[in-house]
Amino acid sequence: MPVQIRRPDRRECERCGRVERWNEAADAWRVDGGGGDVFCIHEWDINGAFLPFEGTED
Repeated sequence: MPVQIRRPDRRECERCGRVERWNEAADAWRVDGGGGDVFCIHEWDINGAFLPFEGTED
């Protein structure tokens, strides 16, 4: 099985709580619910715990 690279489909700012979801149709992140702080330099919760690889090469 070839290795597949995936991206997160949801992210949340650790500073202001803004939540965004990946929109396939727009090929961009879109605000989900409240907008958070528009002046925040967002610190997204994507870190070393997220594994972008699925499967393994044989």
